[in-house]
Amino acid sequence: MRDGALAIDGLSKRYGEVVALRGMTFDVRAGELFGFVGSNGAGKTTTMRIVLGVLTADGGEVRYDGSPLTLAARRRIGYMPEERGLYPKMRVGEQLEYLAQLHGMSGVAARRATLEWAERLGIAPRLGDEVQALSLGNQQRAQLAAALVHDPAVLVLDEPFSGLDPVAVDVMSDVLRERAAAGVPVVFSSHQLDLVERLCDRVGIVSGGAMVAVGPVDELRAGGESLLVVDAPRAPEGWALGLPGVVGARVEGAQTVLALAAGADDQQVLRAALATGPVHEFAHRRPTLTELFREVVSSDPAPGGAAPDGGKGRGGRGRGWGRRAGVGASVRARVKGGQR
Repeated sequence: MRDGALAIDGLSKRYGEVVALRGMTFDVRAGELFGFVGSNGAGKTTTMRIVLGVLTADGGEVRYDGSPLTLAARRRIGYMPEERGLYPKMRVGEQLEYLAQLHGMSGVAARRATLEWAERLGIAPRLGDEVQALSLGNQQRAQLAAALVHDPAVLVLDEPFSGLDPVAVDVMSDVLRERAAAGVPVVFSSHQLDLVERLCDRVGIVSGGAMVAVGPVDELRAGGESLLVVDAPRAPEGWALGLPGVVGARVEGAQTVLALAAGADDQQVLRAALATGPVHEFAHRRPTLTELFREVVSSDPAPGGAAPDGGKGRGGRGRGWGRRAGVGASVRARVKGGQR
């Protein structure tokens, strides 16, 4: 069945004793922005390289539009590597034209596309410069132009927002939205989870070489732990961890963020907070994607499931949770019934 989607189905990859991918499975639908997130070493880049044909999988299959990827189909993919892959001593314009022609465009069409994308991405004045003479941000824009210049049917981008200033992030975001609106499946990895949350139709969270949670951000957040934000300035450290229904606590500045089990009595928490002194804030909220990411990855038993962003995982203060019990299974269970 032809559906215009990119499907990654059960990919496995091993390097000696190291398992890089173990049944990696998800799909990126036509016209969808899909955020592919995970800690360093989780398997994101390996997956992308298999999609591109740079690496060969030990098992599993990659399909586009219902058929296994062929060399001809891969020529229709626009790829942006995390490490900039342009020739540093080649002029920007010449390089973009050359890459477009490698993808099958005529010289005239390649030149026209190069000028159009250079204008769109704000690097037209630098087309005559060598890549190495560009700022890091403009090198990133040139790298995106290289991924787009041949009008790809699929976009696969590895950390496309790395090193960009806020204006460039807005330009990049607009371009990705436009390509998705044109029916292109767009998948990108990023550690900027607030940006992923804002941009993406769906998000997949990877840990230890496998997809551990996938779905629309709002649905994933709804399946996460109920969080309770308490501002009790005189409360001692760990004041809430012994309370019934409190499964985790994290200190964020003057606030304590509590993870509650289903059915927990928040009024009992309020009474405990008031017993320590004044309470300036007491409010429920759903976890952000960043909090959800930390929860799912730190709770996943798979290899490679380390706490991201320098968090402290299961113990202590700061970004990590202090725990009474392991949690996060409700979100991870969303992938058990198959990818959606």
